[in-house]
Amino acid sequence: MNIGIIGAGMIGGALARLLTRLGYEVLVANSRGPETLRKFTKETGAKAVTAKEAARSGDVVVVTIPEKRVSELPKDLCAGVPASAVVVDTGNYYPPHRDGRIAEIEAGLQENRWAEKQLGRPLIKAFNNISPRHPLEKGRPAGASDRVALPVAGDDPGAKTMVMKFINELGFDTVDAGGLDDSGRQQAGTPVYQMSP
Repeated sequence: MNIGIIGAGMIGGALARLLTRLGYEVLVANSRGPETLRKFTKETGAKAVTAKEAARSGDVVVVTIPEKRVSELPKDLCAGVPASAVVVDTGNYYPPHRDGRIAEIEAGLQENRWAEKQLGRPLIKAFNNISPRHPLEKGRPAGASDRVALPVAGDDPGAKTMVMKFINELGFDTVDAGGLDDSGRQQAGTPVYQMSP
């Protein structure tokens, strides 16, 4: 399975490191271009590509950028992406200190539906309730008493199953958190939001 990652920050970087160790082909993109990822790709084994290449080459495409930046991605980002490809959004809307105010969200559109509208593809919501350090630090073997469970929300049961499979391989149990409209239960300020160590 190929994994495209758009965003080489803390969550994207952690996922690229872990997924390449597991033997996945990982293609990673950032906003500054593939040439700026030379050191990162040397460290991780991931391949640096453009955002369009990451989207079009992945069986799973992980968008892990600040919410306000989603609208800055190429409008045709997902054009030509096979219908079978699963798009995962790891973001949260933080209006006070990072994202500013996004008018449609402030007017009542759920933030995940806003992101889905920007990308033009159905989304699976995952990895948005944990600290960026957790993927590298908290993964445990199946059956471990201290294994953490991550919520996964989305409208397509098959897509959720695919995402849950690779989350399990990363060392985490999963919980089916319902449809995309239910994903607000795993965002900032909710009981499952775990930003602390």
